[in-house]
Amino acid sequence: MAVVFTSFLPLQAQDGRSAYNFLNTTISSHAYGLGGVNISIIDDDINLYEQNPALMGPEIDMQVGMSYMRYLGGSNFASVKFAKEAGEHAAWSAGVQYFGYGEMKMTDVEGNINGTFSAHDMAFTGAYSHDFNEYFRGGIALKMLYSSYDEYTAFAMAADLGVNYYHSDKDLSLSLVAKNLGGQLKRFNERYDRLPIDVQLGYTQSIKNGPFRVSITAYNLTKWKLPYYAREDENDPYSSLVLKDKFVSNFFRHMIFALEYAPSEKFYVGLGYNHKTKTDMTTFSRNFLSGFSAAAGLNTSKFRVGIAFAQPHIGGTTFMVNLSTNLYEFRK
Repeated sequence: MAVVFTSFLPLQAQDGRSAYNFLNTTISSHAYGLGGVNISIIDDDINLYEQNPALMGPEIDMQVGMSYMRYLGGSNFASVKFAKEAGEHAAWSAGVQYFGYGEMKMTDVEGNINGTFSAHDMAFTGAYSHDFNEYFRGGIALKMLYSSYDEYTAFAMAADLGVNYYHSDKDLSLSLVAKNLGGQLKRFNERYDRLPIDVQLGYTQSIKNGPFRVSITAYNLTKWKLPYYAREDENDPYSSLVLKDKFVSNFFRHMIFALEYAPSEKFYVGLGYNHKTKTDMTTFSRNFLSGFSAAAGLNTSKFRVGIAFAQPHIGGTTFMVNLSTNLYEFRK
């Protein structure tokens, strides 16, 4: 029962062959609004560094961040993180993430309802980053993963390894991340479930050093072919399904594109497009907004507030809010 649940949970970018797919749902409203994955955007926001530990640095000193997301099907996700500098060229962070999926019906193999059960996942994280030189920074994040679905429980360990190149004069950021390296230590039952291991590449740069920034993120790079089925006639929900598995289709299902307007460090708005999200919803009542997401952020004297919105399909609207603050600000 638990394995089936995780296989079909509609979280980011997996094909049902691995468990712990909640790891592919970001806690950052900034990243969520830019397509769901962004490992190269430069922003002084602790919630964003879950995407790439190499983005974190000593400038984050004494920052606390909180995140809440109302997801599909009554799911609720939340997180709390804290970060502190570790000398002039390093930083560390610690946090906890909670993914609750609400109450679900319990059925037997014949489809009879025998009650209800609850399900949730938790991730306890710790991260460290260090500057190699003026341009390069590396980071590692360790994650202890606990899952509880009714009477079934499982435990796993995972690690993210990241590196970032940032040229401030050109406002150019390049990143490489290997995510969810590890394995299951305690199984749900006899079956061993793999973690959603992924390799990602990220590019972010401002346009002529102006207020507009573009980002291109390549993800799911451990597997080239990402086929999907689409209706032969998109206007007819009963038309036959056709397999889409050509080069161009596979290529764009690995790509996320984002555009951001950030006239100052105090404010930003952004729009992202995730082609895989859009095509995944081909047979599930998608609309024009499927695949698109939007984000906005405001930085006040004491708090940073970020919001994001997406509607993967007609029956599912998602909303995320982030809040962070630097504890030093309250000493003034």
